[in-house]
Amino acid sequence: MTDLDHRYPGLETEPYGPPSGSLADLLERVLDKGIVIAGDIKIDLLDIELLTIRLRLFIASVDTAKKAGIDWWETDPALSSRAARDALAEENARLRERLDALEGADEETTGAVR
Repeated sequence: MTDLDHRYPGLETEPYGPPSGSLADLLERVLDKGIVIAGDIKIDLLDIELLTIRLRLFIASVDTAKKAGIDWWETDPALSSRAARDALAEENARLRERLDALEGADEETTGAVR
């Protein structure tokens, strides 16, 4: 004397839920689209602001970040060998200019004494 609902066959054996995907699929989707996590931490004591920390986290692939206009790693000498070489070349050029200026001033000084 039991009523069975036969409109949805297999309902008892196949529960509904989110489609399962692998961690690699999820990671690929996040890196392809990008994800932003933002948060603020504020510490007040008697209505006096003691500390504010603003956190902004952007997780994406390099290509997605470049599309968003973010490319700071290309100009940071600590992260890019090309940026490090460029920084060294620029510093070398500045030092050579200073050296030439000092040698020119030294020649003028010694030339005037003689």
